[in-house]
Amino acid sequence: MAFDAGMLAASVFELNKSAVGARVEKINQPSRDEVVLLLRGHDGNIKLMINAGPNNPRMGITSTSPDNPDKPPMFCVILRRHLAGSRLASVSQLDFERAARLKFAAHDEMGFDTTRYLIAEVMGKYSNLILTDGDGKIISALKIVDFATSSKRQVLPGMSYEMPPKQDKLNPTVVTAEEFNSAFDAFPAERSAEKFITSSFLGISATVAREIVFRATRHTDTPCRFCDREILSQEFFAVFNLIKNAEFSPTLVNLDGTPSEYCFMPLRQYGSAELRSYSSVGELLDAYFGERDRAQRNRQRAADLLRVLTNAESRIKRKLDAQRGELADCERGVEFKEKGDLITANICKLSRGDKKVILTDYSIMDENGNYGQTEIELDSRLTPAANAQRYYKKYAKAKTAKIELTRQISLGESELEYLYSVFDSLAHAETAADLAEIRDELSHSGYASRLKTSVKVKKQPKPTVARFITSGGFTVLCGKNNLQNEYITFKLAEKDDWWFHVKGSQGSHVLMVCEGREPGDADFTEAAEIAAHFSRLSGGARVDVDYMKARQVKRVANGKPGLVIYHSNWSCTVSPDAEKIAKMRV
Repeated sequence: MAFDAGMLAASVFELNKSAVGARVEKINQPSRDEVVLLLRGHDGNIKLMINAGPNNPRMGITSTSPDNPDKPPMFCVILRRHLAGSRLASVSQLDFERAARLKFAAHDEMGFDTTRYLIAEVMGKYSNLILTDGDGKIISALKIVDFATSSKRQVLPGMSYEMPPKQDKLNPTVVTAEEFNSAFDAFPAERSAEKFITSSFLGISATVAREIVFRATRHTDTPCRFCDREILSQEFFAVFNLIKNAEFSPTLVNLDGTPSEYCFMPLRQYGSAELRSYSSVGELLDAYFGERDRAQRNRQRAADLLRVLTNAESRIKRKLDAQRGELADCERGVEFKEKGDLITANICKLSRGDKKVILTDYSIMDENGNYGQTEIELDSRLTPAANAQRYYKKYAKAKTAKIELTRQISLGESELEYLYSVFDSLAHAETAADLAEIRDELSHSGYASRLKTSVKVKKQPKPTVARFITSGGFTVLCGKNNLQNEYITFKLAEKDDWWFHVKGSQGSHVLMVCEGREPGDADFTEAAEIAAHFSRLSGGARVDVDYMKARQVKRVANGKPGLVIYHSNWSCTVSPDAEKIAKMRV
């Protein structure tokens, strides 16, 4: 669902309730389209996030802490200059548009009281964040819009701020029943009632429009001709009375365990789908966008890593295909030896200059007792004895090549397995520090001498591993890349700690720290679930996990980072639950 005017109204209400009067302590810009204001109020810190990107524009309170670049962008610098130390005076929605105005009581360069406005336009690809003075003159904007970009509306420093061009639609919060009925009667009867709502009224997403139609007709795609106008009108005004009375019920729709829709009110159109209610809009947005934003930021930052890994994977696969083809040819080595033996056995019948001969092969006999015939190509420039030696050399070469190719294929498959482990690490990377460790690992492994980095991270003296607490109070450590795996298994592990790893696939090293205590069955199960979750098999319903004492895990001599061997182990089958594991996370 798009972040529509109803969701913005809920966010504005929440901000007026909890953030007005708070002081601006910090301003960060984690990504090109996202600004986070840290506000300090009477009840503690509040993080206000405004995303003006084309894909997921929104505004609301957040509890996430994205990494920030070392050097702030210019727009962030300007915001700090004008808003740092100011107080949030009010938040208002502009009509029923997807635009909100945040008023700040600030001080100018001379220390005099002044007013600043931060206008958030969350309008899809036209989203923007604009800073103005008290008179509405634009100071700066996240996206500068000049005459070459748009002939209808420009956003340039020094110009007066103007609202986006009004659409030829009615404001649903002030429309009367008569206006609703007139619009309905004028709309084509064969078109859907959902289209009637979205094309006739401002700020309504398709999800909310379908919900209104569903509540009126029990279907989401009902044409206007089959709608009872009075019932549709009642459901329409019932929804917008919720907005006018600030009776919001932030709701998330889960389809197959995946957040699929969100709204400021319960959605009945999804039938038996799981509906989750949240106490605030901020919690709802974090639940829906949190993992998406993290994955998107990591994809952007890890683009060079992914390119290096993909190229290396393609190169190794091509090499393995060629080597396996050569190995198949080596199977002809026995045939070369047999031909050399036949030439030697019949050497007196052959002479120099023969190009092809048919010789009796006494090792082949048909059902009638007749010996087989074998055709052999000869080099006419060589003597029969030299031709026999030529076939013997081919046999010796194929025999040697088979041994070497088998070794090379084994090395290539091991290298490919290592790359898959790095791919898995990349999928579970959560911070810029995690990506820096993977970058460092690939550089030391020889896959890339230089890797560009968009986010500079201070060098960590020790890898930062994920920590969990089981229901029995045991600490569980989990590595998210091979360097962290090495650190956990061979630096932190004591001999009597328990070590876990998914069976037969790439995954994290997981260590349950015992400190002289004996874990219970639930602790073992939870540690195994963590190992299953942080692996390539995390999506499986039943995942096999090996576990043993840490002293039984050995490093592979001259092996890649994170590569270990073990022989004595127990195994169990678990069903990892992402939410349960997240609750155990420290």
